[in-house]
Amino acid sequence: MSTEGGTKAVVAALAANLGIAVTKFGAWFITGSSSMLSEAIHSCADSGNQVLLLVGGKRAKREADDSHQFGYGRVRYVYAFVVSIVLFCLGGLFSIYEGWHKFHDPEELNDPIVAFVVLGIAIVLEGFSFRTALRESNRSRGKKSLFRFIRDARQPELPVVLLEDFGALIGLVFALLGVTLAVVTGDARWDGIGALAIGSLLLVIAVFLAFEMSSMLVGESAVPEQQSAVQAAIESSSTVDRVIHLRTLHTGPDEIMVAAKIAVGGTDTAADVARAIDEVERSIRAAVPEARWIYLEPDIDRGPAAETAAPAPADVPHP
Repeated sequence: MSTEGGTKAVVAALAANLGIAVTKFGAWFITGSSSMLSEAIHSCADSGNQVLLLVGGKRAKREADDSHQFGYGRVRYVYAFVVSIVLFCLGGLFSIYEGWHKFHDPEELNDPIVAFVVLGIAIVLEGFSFRTALRESNRSRGKKSLFRFIRDARQPELPVVLLEDFGALIGLVFALLGVTLAVVTGDARWDGIGALAIGSLLLVIAVFLAFEMSSMLVGESAVPEQQSAVQAAIESSSTVDRVIHLRTLHTGPDEIMVAAKIAVGGTDTAADVARAIDEVERSIRAAVPEARWIYLEPDIDRGPAAETAAPAPADVPHP
C-alpha cells in the first residue's frame, strides 16, 4: 500500500468533511435537529482526525538519529491511535449524550426540508471521499476483502479513512431515518434515537481502530506474503542451505526489519559466507523493497533435529 495513496485519501476526506461540517451546523441551527448536531460534531471530529493523520505523516519523515536509530516511522501509528480516541470521545460519546438528552426531552423540528437537503449533500460528498479511499485501497488489496485488507494493512491512513467514511455514510443514513420518522410520526424522540444510533456506531468503529493501532504500536510482523518472499530470497542463494529461523518487524509503516539465522556449509570460508550475505541482502531488497534493516546470522547447518533436541545435562562431579 503506497503512502502517497493514503495521503491522497486523507486530503480528499478532509476537504469533504470541512464542507459537510459547515452545512450540517447550518442545518442544525435552522432545524434544531439532534441528529444534525451529532452529525456536525462527527464531521468536525473527522476533520480533526484527518489533520492529525497528515501531521503524523509529516513528523514520521524525520531522519533517524541517536535517540531513534530505526527512525520515526511509528509516529504515524501514534497519531492514528489518537484519532481513534478523538473519534470515541468527541464523536461517539457526544452523540450518545445528545441523543439521550433529546430522547428524554424531545423538541419539535423546525423546517425539516433543510435537514433533508443538507443530508443529501453530505451523502454525496461522503460518497466521493469513500470512493477515493476505496480506489486507492484497490490498488494494493488484490483479492482480499475490505475487512481483511484493513486487518492486514500496516499503513494506518487508508484503513482509518475507510472506516471513518464508511461510518459517516451509515451515520448519515441513521440521521436521515431519524429525521424522517420524526417528521412522519410527529414524535421528535425518533430524532434522538437517530443520534443514539450514530453515537453507538462511532463507538464501535473507534474501539476497533484503537485495537488495530495498538497492535501496530506494539509491533507487527510483515504480512505472510512478504515473509514468504523474504524466505525465498534467502534460500535462492547457493551458499545458503536453509533458513533456520526468520523474524520480521515493522519499524514503521513502510519499513521492515528482517533478522534471520541462515544455515551454511561447514566447509565454507569466511569470504564465501560474506559474499553470500551480500547476495542475500540484495535479493531480499529486490523481493521486498520495504526491507530496510537486514541482519543475517550465519550458522553451521546441524539439521532440524539438532535445533529441537534438548541439551544433555552436564556431568555433576561427586564429592
